[in-house]
Amino acid sequence: MKSKNTKINCIMAGFSMILLGASTVYADETVCRGSLGRVTVDNLRVPDNATCILTSTRVLGTVKVESNAKLTARKVMVVGNIQGENAYQVNVFEGSRVGGSVQIKQGGGANVSDSFIDGDIQYDENNNPLKVLRNDVGGSVQVVKNFGGAEIRNNVIDGNLQCKENNPAPTGGRNVVGGNKEDQCRRL
Repeated sequence: MKSKNTKINCIMAGFSMILLGASTVYADETVCRGSLGRVTVDNLRVPDNATCILTSTRVLGTVKVESNAKLTARKVMVVGNIQGENAYQVNVFEGSRVGGSVQIKQGGGANVSDSFIDGDIQYDENNNPLKVLRNDVGGSVQVVKNFGGAEIRNNVIDGNLQCKENNPAPTGGRNVVGGNKEDQCRRL
């Protein structure tokens, strides 16, 4: 009898370890479909075709916006990056702070306005309108090979403002740039 109970206890302990191990692996990432308010999460993922609205949310890691997904973030604090690849739309508004970079590639559109970005803003090969308005950017702003138009206005950029191979060429002005204004953005 003792042997049978020991075996059952060992099996239950092993099963518990598997469950605890599995939950630890997934606890790092919060999947957002819908809205999140004033909470703190480790990493955040907006899955394919989902919409996520963040308001005063704190992300200790990175935000990833997946294929055809939409993110609208207001007054957020992101320690890492905001990354969108094939995303439908990525919006970062109203006093948000990103400790890393905002990187939007091969997707729809994006709007980063009235925010603090410690790293870079990178828009590459997107098809819909793009905006970079009234931000403080610690790195560079790079707008390359986009086809929906880009407006870059009233930003303070510590690094470079680089724009090339966009159709149409970006519009805007009144950007204070610590580095160089290059190519299509040399007059902005």
